[in-house]
Amino acid sequence: MTSEVALPIIIPLLTGTLCVLAWRSSMAQRLLSLLGSLTLLGASIWLLTSVLESGHVVMYMGNWAAPYGITLVADMLGAIMVVLTGMMAVAIAVYSLASASQAHERFGYYPLMQLLLAGVAGSFLTGDIFNLYVWFEVMLIASFALLILGGERAQMEGAVKYVTLNLLSSAIFLSAIGLLYGLVGTLNMADIAVKLGEAEHTGMVDVIAVMFLIAFGIKAAAFPLFFWLPASYHTGPVAVSALFAGLLTKVGVYALFRVFTLIFNENPDFTHQLLLWMATLTMLTGVLGAAAQFEFRRILSFHIVSQIGYMLLGLALFTPLAIVGGVFYIMHHIIVKTNLFLISGIVHRLLGTYDLKKLGGIYKARPVLSILFLVPALSLAGLPPLSGFFAKFIIIRAGIEANAWVVTGIALLVGLLTLYSMIKIWAEVFWKKLPEGTDDTALVHGKTSTSLMLMYVPVVLLAGCTLFIGLNGQPIYAMAEMSASQLLDPSQYIEAVLGGAQ
Repeated sequence: MTSEVALPIIIPLLTGTLCVLAWRSSMAQRLLSLLGSLTLLGASIWLLTSVLESGHVVMYMGNWAAPYGITLVADMLGAIMVVLTGMMAVAIAVYSLASASQAHERFGYYPLMQLLLAGVAGSFLTGDIFNLYVWFEVMLIASFALLILGGERAQMEGAVKYVTLNLLSSAIFLSAIGLLYGLVGTLNMADIAVKLGEAEHTGMVDVIAVMFLIAFGIKAAAFPLFFWLPASYHTGPVAVSALFAGLLTKVGVYALFRVFTLIFNENPDFTHQLLLWMATLTMLTGVLGAAAQFEFRRILSFHIVSQIGYMLLGLALFTPLAIVGGVFYIMHHIIVKTNLFLISGIVHRLLGTYDLKKLGGIYKARPVLSILFLVPALSLAGLPPLSGFFAKFIIIRAGIEANAWVVTGIALLVGLLTLYSMIKIWAEVFWKKLPEGTDDTALVHGKTSTSLMLMYVPVVLLAGCTLFIGLNGQPIYAMAEMSASQLLDPSQYIEAVLGGAQ
């Protein structure tokens, strides 16, 4: 039985359909969304268990064996990403019970959220390059609709920038697929890897590789085409921003890890040198942008860009330790970044703004929330013993072992600037006194309502995950190590997908 590889796609599609059928009942949609997200998490853990036992799980749709039919395949990287998708789905479903407005629910908040989850899971599990494009488009449609929920001017401006750059990415991606198909005559990624390895290396392969690098680089918000992200992520409902921050850019990072370890691995001196420059400039420009901002979610958005650079650095260095570091970094960052956005939503609930200059006094009134912020914030900055310390340590050590001194030095500098940004948020939002004239009724005099408690639940759980990884990182490191081993030896993936068809 290999049905576990299809369930993470089927479950959110089915849940979304049921939410549409329950269109008139917001309560039914909330419960269906929560139940569907829990089921997705359970199915993803089942898939991870199967991958741990067998290495790869492959399913041929309609019993059409590869490379002729559509193939779903999960290796360790794909399984890890799907488990994280399930975890974030549950966190967002619980948070949405308290934060989603009735107006958003009436315009399809829950069905769109489930459609987005299906697109994310499909991207992680497809073994076909054209189907990867299809799942990207599913995500783009769902995310664009979620961004414009509410119809405010800032949302529309952000959504236009978001969709314009992503459509450009899709056009480049589709053109690259066409050129690649013309070169090797197949769309199955394992089969492409085999045929491209047997073909004479020409300049056209490098051209196609660069096209994929640009297309996925835009999706991942890498330098220089990242500006759509800080222009759009802070405009949507906070739960939507949190889900985007945790998962969407990681799909682009995942696609880069997949194609530049499986398909375009014949000329790493060319492609990975480009990746190295991209990673370095992404880290630097992202953190400088964050340092200049005074809006809570815009700072966090720029930090997504900066942290994507660390993940790309792991791929660019292309050593076993660097790939381990890249995968570890992805796992840590999805949890931490989602949590920071969720905390920003609680702060907004208490004081009604994301502007740092209008915030303050939260430590005195809500010390627990202040400590809950410090856990992901210091983890993002890379302080021990939190998860971010080990993620950064592995990347830095890999850079030193590869004698990449300049980029390693920049990575250390970016870590310090990240710490500065987190301290700035802490000082402005939590430590300083509340500005005169600010309405502090909800903060100082307001009771902790049931809805506010619901918003705390995922924040506490995700902070617990960050602490667990920091204090007990060996199992996580072992999974990252297995993932790196599979990525650096594509023959395992090819053998699992093609079997006797080679």
